[in-house]
Amino acid sequence: MRKSETQQALRMTAAFALLFGGSLYLASSADAQTFGPQAKCQPVSFFKSKDCCDTGCDTTCAAPIECCEIDKHTCAAPEECCDKGCEDNTCDDGCCGSICDWCNLGEPWTLQSIFDKDKGCCDDDICGGKDNWLTIGGWTQWGYHSENNGLFNDHEGRFNNHQSWLYAEKVADASDPCTDWDWGFRVDVVYGVDAQDTQAFGQPNPETHWDNAWDHGIYGWAIPQLYGEVAFGDWAIKIGHFYTLAGYEVVAAPDNFFYSHAYTMYNSEPFTHTGALATYTGLENVTLYGGWTAGWDTGFDSFTDGDSSRGSNFHGGFSVPVGCDATLTYITSIGDFGERGEGYSHSIVLDVALTEKLNYVLQSDLTQTNSSNVIDGITFDDYQIGLNNYLIYTINDCLGIGARAEWWKLDGTSFYEATFGVNYRPHANLVIRPEVRHDWIPGLDSEETTFGIDAILTF
Repeated sequence: MRKSETQQALRMTAAFALLFGGSLYLASSADAQTFGPQAKCQPVSFFKSKDCCDTGCDTTCAAPIECCEIDKHTCAAPEECCDKGCEDNTCDDGCCGSICDWCNLGEPWTLQSIFDKDKGCCDDDICGGKDNWLTIGGWTQWGYHSENNGLFNDHEGRFNNHQSWLYAEKVADASDPCTDWDWGFRVDVVYGVDAQDTQAFGQPNPETHWDNAWDHGIYGWAIPQLYGEVAFGDWAIKIGHFYTLAGYEVVAAPDNFFYSHAYTMYNSEPFTHTGALATYTGLENVTLYGGWTAGWDTGFDSFTDGDSSRGSNFHGGFSVPVGCDATLTYITSIGDFGERGEGYSHSIVLDVALTEKLNYVLQSDLTQTNSSNVIDGITFDDYQIGLNNYLIYTINDCLGIGARAEWWKLDGTSFYEATFGVNYRPHANLVIRPEVRHDWIPGLDSEETTFGIDAILTF
């Protein structure tokens, strides 16, 4: 890496943090001046349903006792709860947030609710069995973007169904007081324009990947996860096809703040693995990961003829707290990645809660293999390094704003992007994510600005 490029990346990171952080500080200061100091007014206890728990909850703001008699299942409360003569939202019902704030998401509807057996909120049946042992859910994501950046958002100028996703899961939970082990499984099925990027495309050509035949045009199907899991004591072991541990951004749309993806996530990290992965939580505040996988983004047909050239690598790492408000995660892959070649990769993510509402994430990835890449007719060696910055401010449960600044380098050529976005939740099941993104690649004389917006409906 040339010294000038390193300095430019560091300057961009510092400027990003100062500008965005400063604007948030001014906004928060303005809020404080507008509304004045917050009243120190806290309820003695959470509002609880009178049919199953103690309903006594006097407050220092003398809210009507009816405020305490909120049905947790409907989140209904008397209208007079919203006039208590104090700044603090003591009408928090412990169920759906403040009923006095303009942001009232309501209760999310879930596919699981069709199968759930409601026993109320004070179920004392510890060892009587688990009625709702299976979790079923999913989401559908639709979006539009004005430009094609080749990072999932390929089909510009049209309204695309990116992900229509369904999953079924039984969690392996060894913490059950009535047994010292448990079993579980998970299967995910996705349809949409993102499906082809989540298939088992990582096997050496000209192999036919097991899920390629499900494509039709720009749309397709994929099974990004299909695994079984056993948990016992401080151990959990999954075997099958599962998501990677690497990176901060993920494939599943509801788990990302931004509609678009980083260069680092798309190019320098795998999406899925097939193999075995163990997790150990027996050390205080430390989680260890380790296992064997058949390369990057490979499927079950990796094992059809015993050809080891299809991928064989170690995948693992650790996660540790840094002080009280930060977590550091290191994940690595070492070995044969399959079609990507042989090499080494790591992803380091530092996740910091700067305040109750402001979150900062710093990520650095390094990937080096013996393969090459071709972009715009130019061949690049597969040596990649990335530096990503995320700053996300949560205004309330309905509204958040965020920014991402990235420097990603491929064999001497630097790629830059800055993204500014909003997450608006009009309902607990729906999030709308508009964003503006600017990409510039000085070495390729390329620059473009993209507007994008999507909506995710969970169920």
